[in-house]
Amino acid sequence: MTVHDVDRAEHVGPRSDVSGSSRPLGASDGVSTETAAVPPPPWHAPYHRAALLLDALVLGISVLVAELVRFGVEPAPARGTNITYTMLGLLIAALWWFSLQFYGARDVRILGHGTEEYRRVLHASITTFGVLAIVTLLLKQDLSRGYLAVAFPLGLGLLLLVRNLLRRRLSTLRSRGMMSTNVLVVGGRRSAAIIDQHLTQHPTAGFRVTGVWVPDEPEIADRWLDSPGRFVPVLGNKRQLDDVLTLADAGAVIVTDTEHLGSHGLRELTWRLETLGVDLMVSPNVVDIASPRITLRNVASMPFLHLEKPQFEASARWGKAVFDKLFALAAVTALSPVFIATAIAVKVTSPGPVLYRSERIGAGGAPFEMLKFRSMVVDADQQKDELESDQDGVLFKKKNDPRVTRVGAVIRRFSIDELPQLLNVLRGDMSIVGPRPPLRSEVENYDDTVVRRLLVKQGITGLWQVSGRSDLSWDDTVRLDLDYVENWSLLRDMAIIWKTARAVLAGKGAY
Repeated sequence: MTVHDVDRAEHVGPRSDVSGSSRPLGASDGVSTETAAVPPPPWHAPYHRAALLLDALVLGISVLVAELVRFGVEPAPARGTNITYTMLGLLIAALWWFSLQFYGARDVRILGHGTEEYRRVLHASITTFGVLAIVTLLLKQDLSRGYLAVAFPLGLGLLLLVRNLLRRRLSTLRSRGMMSTNVLVVGGRRSAAIIDQHLTQHPTAGFRVTGVWVPDEPEIADRWLDSPGRFVPVLGNKRQLDDVLTLADAGAVIVTDTEHLGSHGLRELTWRLETLGVDLMVSPNVVDIASPRITLRNVASMPFLHLEKPQFEASARWGKAVFDKLFALAAVTALSPVFIATAIAVKVTSPGPVLYRSERIGAGGAPFEMLKFRSMVVDADQQKDELESDQDGVLFKKKNDPRVTRVGAVIRRFSIDELPQLLNVLRGDMSIVGPRPPLRSEVENYDDTVVRRLLVKQGITGLWQVSGRSDLSWDDTVRLDLDYVENWSLLRDMAIIWKTARAVLAGKGAY
């Protein structure tokens, strides 16, 4: 859209709203269904087709590989029937494929970010094999356990892998400004600016604000939303719904403040957008609250958003503790060669101890001794006061720190220096995932908000680790840590661990 587009729109004269009235939304007398529907974004159809075809492909591969592993190349009939495992496998693949569709695992509204897509794939897969187990039990059929033991994990793994590859491709295109949906924000200019800022900072979400409509305010010439590098008009009550949708070329509408719509305005807007095929979203103006904590309750025939209590109490339960201990034990065992090689390299190249021991403040403000492979010279702490931090806030970080040894630079880049903290996890001082372990001097400068980081055990990794590592500002680090504390879940822990492995291998943001 350009300024000339708006100039042309100024000369075409006022267009009627969906109801046929020249009045703004909220003053209509009825709803018409004669307005042509807005077509869905052009990327929806090919992306959905790609998911359909790739799901069918990987499921077919999974059942065929399971048959080859269990029975070899000769067709094998299922016990007590004339049906071969080839035919049975294709039937299982078809059932699995339809189950993914039934549970909405290919819904374009959940693609590109969050864990909902993976959760639906997992749910559909478990349901498929649950139904299969019940049916075979009722029919008294005994399927090969070896066959199922290969087909299920292989199929699930390939489905998740394909979804991840599709998501990465989609994220790449969205970061280039492609494969996104234009959004019209209905509400106040200030709330629209907040929505625009968040969507601009997260282009992989697939939405970009292209227009703002304040239907109960007079339109003022040359009103633009302050969005760097983009033209976003702010329109008032001289415009009708179809006008602003056309100007914004919008495929979705976000309502940030229902007051601007007048009495029953949201309901009327819903009716009108139904006829246009435009998605409608309502922003609850609740930030940094994970969606599992938000439920919709109907009280006295009115919908309310109910926010569940923060989950930091649940994070101390046995489930997280058992997961931490088992994961740490497995990691120490698997990475023992790395431990040995790193210890030798540190000892040979720099005089001093192999391990660096530092007091940190843990859950509830209790101090503990955190372990790391030494990556700096022995008197690094004494030299700290002579250096100037490159980081804002209370956190000390410096790029090109002269105290770092040659081996230290390598092990810090790939976070190998953090591995001894697995021993802290086994001792119960730390968790695998949690807020960054702070120094006592940092905690002394905490305010009442930041101190909530100490409600849970500190972690080897966390949201800060997968969102920029040392490149983050202090405010961003605090925001991410508090987000984790307030919205903890075991599934989120596993997602962070997976993202951490990718961030560490990339070696980005660590110094």
